[in-house]
Amino acid sequence: MKTTPRIPHPLRLLPAMLLAALPALAHAIADDNQPVQPVQQIEVSASLIPLGVADSANQGTVTAKQLENRPLLRTGELLEAVPGLIVTQHAGDGKANQYFARGFNLDHGTDFRTTVMGMPVNLPTNAHGQGYSDLNFVIPELISTIQYKKGTYYAEEGDFSAAGAAAFDYVKQLDQGLLSVEAGQHRFHRALVANSTPLAGGALLYALERAGQDGPWDTPEDYQRTNGVLSYSWSRGDDDVRVTAMGMHSSWNSTDQVPQRALDAGLIGRYGALDPSDGGETSRYSLSGDWTRQYADGHGHVGAYFIKSRLDLYSNFTYVLDDPEHGDQYQQAESRQILGLNAERTWQHKLGPFASETAIGVQLRQDRLSPVGLYLSEQKRRLSTVREDEVKERSGALYASNSTTWAPWLRTVAGVRADRYSFDVDSDNAANSGKVDASINSPKFTAIFTPGKHAEVYLNWGRGFHSNDARGITGTVDPRTGLAVDADGAAIERATPLVKATGKEAGLRLVGLVPGLQTTLAAWQLDLDSELIFIGDAGTTEAGRPSRRHGVELTNFYSPAKDWIIDANLAWSHARFRDHDPAGDFIPGSISRTASVGVSGEAGPWSGGMRLRYFGPRALVEDDSVRSPSSTLVNMKLGYQLAANLKLTVEVLNLLNRRVSDIDYYYESQLPGEAAPVADIHTHPGEMRTLRAGLAWRF
Repeated sequence: MKTTPRIPHPLRLLPAMLLAALPALAHAIADDNQPVQPVQQIEVSASLIPLGVADSANQGTVTAKQLENRPLLRTGELLEAVPGLIVTQHAGDGKANQYFARGFNLDHGTDFRTTVMGMPVNLPTNAHGQGYSDLNFVIPELISTIQYKKGTYYAEEGDFSAAGAAAFDYVKQLDQGLLSVEAGQHRFHRALVANSTPLAGGALLYALERAGQDGPWDTPEDYQRTNGVLSYSWSRGDDDVRVTAMGMHSSWNSTDQVPQRALDAGLIGRYGALDPSDGGETSRYSLSGDWTRQYADGHGHVGAYFIKSRLDLYSNFTYVLDDPEHGDQYQQAESRQILGLNAERTWQHKLGPFASETAIGVQLRQDRLSPVGLYLSEQKRRLSTVREDEVKERSGALYASNSTTWAPWLRTVAGVRADRYSFDVDSDNAANSGKVDASINSPKFTAIFTPGKHAEVYLNWGRGFHSNDARGITGTVDPRTGLAVDADGAAIERATPLVKATGKEAGLRLVGLVPGLQTTLAAWQLDLDSELIFIGDAGTTEAGRPSRRHGVELTNFYSPAKDWIIDANLAWSHARFRDHDPAGDFIPGSISRTASVGVSGEAGPWSGGMRLRYFGPRALVEDDSVRSPSSTLVNMKLGYQLAANLKLTVEVLNLLNRRVSDIDYYYESQLPGEAAPVADIHTHPGEMRTLRAGLAWRF
């Protein structure tokens, strides 16, 4: 009988963590009677986070300087700048990436919230997956910062943020125009023109990107993406205003994950497809406006946005299991409009004799899907409708938080968030139609201790949530059979609208013990309540179980000299179901160990960066009898300044040419010629070593 070694709970490890840090803490506290002085730092564009700013050990900011020399296979890998987060792909590059963090297989974004210039990226009640987060519309060269945080401790973060959140912001103007062209193996090509110009007392920023590739796949991916940004910003006294329009359209052929037995038998090669007609097309257009006013006692901010998006996705993950004649390909499609408003006012004031800051905010959002559907198809030709729904989903949130400094060594942050949701589904089957309202309150509390000028200790607790798919919340029958039971004979239950998450964390931040070095250590725990999950690939709900995840994260950021950055991050997590089930208590796909090490810098005309990423093994079934292997990748980027305004770059992705998997699943499928379904590992290979080169002209 297989046994799993007992691992100490990370919150119980806190005394040991602090004990290990005692030499550093002793140094920090040694001159305890002296006032805290600013930390000495080497002047670099990628700045460290000073003490007294962050509310947790896992909160941070990634700057444009840190991204400049970072090699990227895909746009979504920008999120790997968040320590402990892994980005992969199990289908075509035009599809939202697969994300992993804090013991989660986050699928395409559930439980990790992303925003771009204040606009939400996660899509609830998505045709393919709840919280679908497609970042392909982001242009890396325009990013000014990525601000990230993990856990349930922040009043301003709502739906999908239980594991964490990342906010992308763009520059308002460029110092110089940019014309960049790139080319590489597998017909990779990318061109970008971006510039800003003074206009009517403000700045007009524009960018246009065109990119595509075939990839190493036997069926050429023929990925084509067109992306554009037009932004106007201006300042008048205490007011700052920015209006931004974005647009993106892409299409692709998809080589999805394939069963290991097909590879072993030589039915297809490593980069082959079993259904070469899989693929998709998507678009996203948005208009947003932001207004910020500085007051004598704080600031106010109002942001509004309108987003229009479409998705058509063709997938076949089981081949001929359900339909030997036509195959199992299906189409998932949606047409969506989003309206939203964010407003916040902050005040600096006194709470008795103590310095304090209070923030009050409102967040409103409406998603209208007309329609969202699941259809059976063959060779991208629609055969029949499984289900088709008109959905209106509205949400409103009111939050408040207060940060008070009680002593030079103690600050607290207390907050509360109240969310109200309305789900309205008009289905083609009346039994799956309905209206449901739901609400949830999420209190938060943090205590921050500053024992000296080099150290900060955090204790965090908070509740958060994620929403479930509206169709699962109102559905009562299987759309394929019309019966009130699923394929296993179990009664179909309506999904819980809002699923509670409770998190706690203890952390330590050390800054400036070595000039230019910042180290953080955090032990965390996250509980998710029992839930039902809507499976977009089937159009129905699947029972979930209550879970607990805990772990430890260590991050290091070091700038040894001007324009040089070294970072090293380790994350360990332990994810288990909390209830008893003979199937086992492992959560399939949950990540347990990650590591990354990177170095980047500039010396004379040369610049570059190299990164190593370790993606640990994962249980693929509840009893841990089938596991995915780990993978280690090394990517490199090298640049040379040919002239004052002309730079040549070369990227080598998967430098060591490792044969790894981007993703592994374990489920039943049936190949043509097989008499019955077969349970097997289904894998999507990582890409082979790939060479790309680019030329950037600043004008």
